[in-house]
Amino acid sequence: MGKGGENYGRKENTSSDNSDGEIFKAWSKDVRECEEHFKVSVKTGLSHDEVENRRKIYGFNELEKHDGQSIWKLVLEQFNDTLVRILLAAAIISFVLAWYDGDEGGEMEITAFVEPLVIFLILIVNAIVGVWQESNAEKALEALKEIQSEQASVIRNNEKIPSLPAKDLVPGDIVELKVGDKVPADMRVVELISSTLRLEQGSLTGESEAVNKTNKPVAEDADIQGKKCIVFAGTTVVNGHCFCLVTQTGMDTEIGKVHNQIHEASQSEEDTPLKKKLNEFGERLTMMIGLICILVWLINVKYFLTWDYVDDGWWPTNFKFSFEKCTYYFEIAVALAVAAIPEGLPAVITTCLALGTRKMAQKNALVRKLPSVETLGCTTVICSDKTGTLTTNQMAVSKLVAIGTNVDALRAFKVEGTTYNPNDGQIENWPAGQLDANLQTMAKIAAVCNDAGISQSEHKFVAHGMPTEAALKARYIFSCSLACVLVEKMGLPEGSKNVQSGSKSTILRCCEWWNEHDRRIATLEFDRDRKSMGVIVDSGVGKKKSLLVKGAVENVLDRSSKVQLRDGSVVKLDNNAKNLILQALHEMSTSALRCLGFAYKDELTNFENYNGNEDHPAHQLLLDPNNYSSIEDELIFVGLVGLRDPPREEVYQAIEDCRAAGIRVMVITGDNKNTAEAICREIGVFAPNENISSKSLTGKDFMELRDKKAYLRQTGGLLFSRAEPRHKQDIVRLLKEDGEVVAMTGDGVNDAPALKLADIGIAMGIAGTEVAKEASDMVLADDNFSSIVAAVGEGRSIYNNMKAFIRYMISSNIGEVASIFLTAALGIPEGLIPVQLLWVNLVTDGPPATALGFNPPDKDIMKKPPRRSDDSLINLWILFRYLVIGIYVGLATVGVFIIWYTHGSFMGIDLSSDGHTLVTYSQLANWGQCSSWNNFTAAPFTAGSRIISFDADPCDYFTTGKVKAMTLSLSVLVAIEMFNSLNALSEDGSLLTMPPWVNPWLLLAMSVSFGLHFLILYVPFLAKVFGIVPLSFNEWLLVLAVALPVILIDEVLKFVGRCTSGSARRSKQKSD
Repeated sequence: MGKGGENYGRKENTSSDNSDGEIFKAWSKDVRECEEHFKVSVKTGLSHDEVENRRKIYGFNELEKHDGQSIWKLVLEQFNDTLVRILLAAAIISFVLAWYDGDEGGEMEITAFVEPLVIFLILIVNAIVGVWQESNAEKALEALKEIQSEQASVIRNNEKIPSLPAKDLVPGDIVELKVGDKVPADMRVVELISSTLRLEQGSLTGESEAVNKTNKPVAEDADIQGKKCIVFAGTTVVNGHCFCLVTQTGMDTEIGKVHNQIHEASQSEEDTPLKKKLNEFGERLTMMIGLICILVWLINVKYFLTWDYVDDGWWPTNFKFSFEKCTYYFEIAVALAVAAIPEGLPAVITTCLALGTRKMAQKNALVRKLPSVETLGCTTVICSDKTGTLTTNQMAVSKLVAIGTNVDALRAFKVEGTTYNPNDGQIENWPAGQLDANLQTMAKIAAVCNDAGISQSEHKFVAHGMPTEAALKARYIFSCSLACVLVEKMGLPEGSKNVQSGSKSTILRCCEWWNEHDRRIATLEFDRDRKSMGVIVDSGVGKKKSLLVKGAVENVLDRSSKVQLRDGSVVKLDNNAKNLILQALHEMSTSALRCLGFAYKDELTNFENYNGNEDHPAHQLLLDPNNYSSIEDELIFVGLVGLRDPPREEVYQAIEDCRAAGIRVMVITGDNKNTAEAICREIGVFAPNENISSKSLTGKDFMELRDKKAYLRQTGGLLFSRAEPRHKQDIVRLLKEDGEVVAMTGDGVNDAPALKLADIGIAMGIAGTEVAKEASDMVLADDNFSSIVAAVGEGRSIYNNMKAFIRYMISSNIGEVASIFLTAALGIPEGLIPVQLLWVNLVTDGPPATALGFNPPDKDIMKKPPRRSDDSLINLWILFRYLVIGIYVGLATVGVFIIWYTHGSFMGIDLSSDGHTLVTYSQLANWGQCSSWNNFTAAPFTAGSRIISFDADPCDYFTTGKVKAMTLSLSVLVAIEMFNSLNALSEDGSLLTMPPWVNPWLLLAMSVSFGLHFLILYVPFLAKVFGIVPLSFNEWLLVLAVALPVILIDEVLKFVGRCTSGSARRSKQKSD
């Protein structure tokens, strides 16, 4: 780690502080004061000795490297879970018992080792997945480093160093910046070489356009967007040339603060709502397993611990302990743990979430972290960025104002379209069949006085150059704006010829025509003083040179003395005409439109013979930008256009869907307040005439509020404009503290801390930076807000389905626990061994549980309010239902075990064909005393192709001879759980109203599970491993007869539930 990290914490008190201990606000000081504070001259730079001294104080100009958790610590954290600990204890005990049994050598040795090995495998896979997910947490910090500059052009010792490693910069260094350079540190602009300087800093500040920079100081309390004389590390120069003074390096830069905020947010990540519920369930399950184990031991303590009372004394003596019986009940405890824990649940949840991510990907929502799929379902607030998410991030002309037949009349046209696509929209109420002179002039200025371009790439239209200029060319030259309608739909000006067939681009044919007709010979570049751009054009032999100008309407209008009318005639621009144009400008500006004025001049005395030759006297005038204002005087005003970053067409309906779904939408943007408010009204966050004085604040104003949480609790939408990264992070944090589940969208570096902190961080796939994507949980492939709403609906559906299969698996485990408990309580031989329970939980139950994830979504899923994040998975009524079902499962599995031993037939089904010996229930319950029974014999019986005999010891009939009864118990358990999956199709709906075929995947899954069960029954090797044997046809009939009633029992319980909930609703309606 460089010293930039080592000295973090004390740099803040040195790099920009003065002797008073206050921060040196370089943005509010003039250049001379900055030079004095940093003890440097702009002309000569720092000396090498001074650089070394400052590096010892400030360290290297690089972001701090936070040491992540060690791999072993991550592995250990995966075992910091109650269910995992129970499984680990069960595996260790099972392994020890298997080792103990293995010393004696026996047929069941392989089976005994399969169980602990499978449990260990589950734990290892779980740990690998957990470590992999957590190791990705710090990638956002690595991506942040990628946007840092690597080289810088620096002045030191009065010499220019063209390629100094950026990490070697120290506060006080003088750095040269040119077009395309990436800013290496936070710096104060001290000298402008070009007339204008523009930087693209939207990824850091959220501004939708490149911003102008100056070397003049600004107010001390300026926000990050208002610091016009500061350039920030990681931003890019798009226009201009300047010298800057380094004020902040490393972790003290704005990007360094973002880096620190991302790290802090990653340290405070919380579990998803579902994981919290499962953790609570695990804690309760631990208590339940402990209580049941204690109860089982108390019931059976007489079998492994006995004592006598001597001479009628009250104190027991002669204790006798049976280690063999004690280990047997250890095995019962292990079986209880295995039965109680749904081992297959993590795998099924992961599978369901993975399937959900595929569905979401089809809706342009790419999920990076699986748990976020479930969290989406309970989203209560969406905090959305404006630019690129709610809007297209493509500047578009939306209104055109031209001059009418006289000086007191204006013509306004609404321009449709929201993208650079030439076929997107048209101009409304356009005069069909004619193109007057005034409109021709506007089209010519838009086409020729323009340094931008449009190209088509992979079915998308991409702008080149400044966004405003690209918008003009897109709207005026292509079919989606004035020039498109002018040329493509209304035809070229009268007497013109078509563009040559050899044209490079059919997309740009209109622009090419105008540029061929009016060839540019000189350019008067844009600057911040006159706020306009001009080009001198040659319209051909015999025609005068003319000057075409576009720029800020007020500036162009001030330099205009005449106005062009509809027919091309020119009249004087009087005060009435000027006020009329300014009134139109005011109306457009209040609608958050950025306006540009068009003008021209055809009396260019000094340029009559100029053709671009550098030896011409007029060329000297063009070399000095100070002459541009005098050249652009006495202009003829033509008209104006309004441009904006338009909202996406689908967003309005998406906002309405959010409102119907009970989800609040908050817009948090770095853009200015008026523009953001206009967009929010248009997309439905605010009503058109709603008073939003209490719902729209700047980030700075919000942070000054006393009760911020009360402000955030307001119903309806909220808007935060001019928001800085810390504002976004604080808003998300406050919402989460208030119990909200927050989804946050963003695309820039400035959004990364809030994305990391939010419950669901959503990055933009097209316009988003890598920093934002790495910090996010989900990436929007189309950068569209409506895709978020679709993903929320999908998340709700997935959660409902997850709830169905979680309840199904938990109810199945309750049945298994009941079976083990009844076995121990009744004292009969063990009917289900842990390896069989593992097979059922992991394999047999898996396909139906996964298939429940394909249940069709409710039609009104986005008409319901979001579920609370603390809503319980299982309420008291559902728990009672599953306890009833669980008790039946226990009775059925234990009952079929007893039936085989004690009955030759049951319900008319003959069970005696295999020749097994029948015993009384009393003998079965006291099987441990078999060796003391007189004349007890057990006849051999058939199991498939095997004959099981007991010549050596008849008492083996209750150990090795229970293999058929165990198989019946296991088969009944599998069959009941398959039929119980049908019950899980709906929480309260009957199978008559929601039949099984509404989810054909479930029927297929049931077939797969039965097939897997047949596999272990009828493949000899697998049958040996699981300790089971094949069943006959009659035995299968018994299995079905015992298993099918589970459907009838749950149907009765569902009916009772519907009746009670219906009466409760009616009572509530009456009370209301």
